[in-house]
Amino acid sequence: MKIGGARAESFSAIRKRALARAGAQATASAAAPIDKTAFLGLAEADLTPAVQGAIKTLLTEVDDLRGEVSRLKGRLAEVETLADRDVLTPLLNRRAFVRELHRIGAFSARYGAPASLVYFDLDGFKGVNDRFGHAAGDAALREVAGRLLANTRETDIVGRLGGDEFAVILVQADLETARAKAETLRRVIEDRPVDLGDWSAPIRVSYGLRPVEPGADPETALAEADAAMFVRKRARG
Repeated sequence: MKIGGARAESFSAIRKRALARAGAQATASAAAPIDKTAFLGLAEADLTPAVQGAIKTLLTEVDDLRGEVSRLKGRLAEVETLADRDVLTPLLNRRAFVRELHRIGAFSARYGAPASLVYFDLDGFKGVNDRFGHAAGDAALREVAGRLLANTRETDIVGRLGGDEFAVILVQADLETARAKAETLRRVIEDRPVDLGDWSAPIRVSYGLRPVEPGADPETALAEADAAMFVRKRARG
């Protein structure tokens, strides 16, 4: 048998000779072009044209496969991002928000960094839907979401928990700092009515606060913040 016109000899002998030649060539010139068959321990001259062509085709297919895997990873990242988003607003949905609340709790447990949870509920929002219709109600929810995003830091986490309930995780914020920020956000939402075309709707909001305790259960934290919000709502009348 011959390989590339050479005298018949064992594959191991060819491989040993090719490796020796490759080593000598690498020593002579570090800038020498890379031989794509080097992973076989053979130089292109040791292979028939048909085998060389098959290997090059295989390497091209491997490159194409790598590109396809990269595109699929990008698409998966896009899908995961969409799965985290609320269907109506640009905020995180409840599932993603709970996950982030768990992450911040773990971070706090490890580094002792303070964080606070603010739970918002729009007061009397059903009246907006009843008077102006659900499309207007959806527009009002998007406006509230936009005001929350515009008045929080990039490091803070804002989510819509469902219906007219929103929540914010204020990182690096103790309860006193969070209380001041929650008041600011309340005023931002309430001070300017939501423009609904021919009509404008005033929005009132109540909130509840609780610290994000290290390692605390996220659902328990949300429930406690919700309870604090309800107490405040009832006090406002």
